[in-house]
Amino acid sequence: MAAGGGIDPIHQFHITNLVELKPLGINLSFTNTSLWMVIVLAVVSALMIYGSSQRAVVPGRLQSLAEMTYEFVASTLTGVMGKEGMKFFPFVFSLFMFVLASNMLGMIPGSFTVTSQIIVTAAFAVLIISVVVIYGIVKHGSHFFGLFVPSGVPGWLLPFIVLIEIVSFLSRPVSLSLRLFGNMLAGHIALKVFGGFVVALIAAGGAATIIAPLPLLLAVALTAMEFLVAFLQAYVFAILTCVYLNDALHPGH
Repeated sequence: MAAGGGIDPIHQFHITNLVELKPLGINLSFTNTSLWMVIVLAVVSALMIYGSSQRAVVPGRLQSLAEMTYEFVASTLTGVMGKEGMKFFPFVFSLFMFVLASNMLGMIPGSFTVTSQIIVTAAFAVLIISVVVIYGIVKHGSHFFGLFVPSGVPGWLLPFIVLIEIVSFLSRPVSLSLRLFGNMLAGHIALKVFGGFVVALIAAGGAATIIAPLPLLLAVALTAMEFLVAFLQAYVFAILTCVYLNDALHPGH
């Protein structure tokens, strides 16, 4: 809620310190973002550890869910990079599960959506690009930089193409982080606005109460769409990670 008692759709994204920690003047406070990261990690760990420990011939719900997520990420990896890409499976699987769990837990009323914070999505994007660059250089050496030099380009056009390729490569972490952040932020703001509109119409009474179900129905439909977006954004984040990692495996054009 806003200070004046109105609806503030941005309030749900505010970062608050739960435990103040400032050693040597450095702010290392434990925030609500940190708390929900721990919760997400605990949920994902419990799901995978318990689900994969049963090993029943006829799997239960948790085992089926664990196996489905494993097969889904594995098929995504091999579809983009081939069997060689399975060496990145732990990395991509961890990213996918963390983003998916963060998005889904963020749909619970009163919770906090970790992926709605640009610093979190940007940190993931920088980590991914760093892995691409470091692995590419370690495995291919200077040949990795052939990624920026397409074959068959005339010599006079090459400097411009190389510049475009470099700018395109450097823009990857920006687009990767903004896509996830923007979708989660916009969706939750829209839900808060529609929910606040319903409350305002009911509080107004009279004829306004009659039309209150209309924005309520829209809010319900938007909630269903947000669950779909939560999954799709995790999938897009994972598959783009695979595409970028494929450049580290096969840097040649």
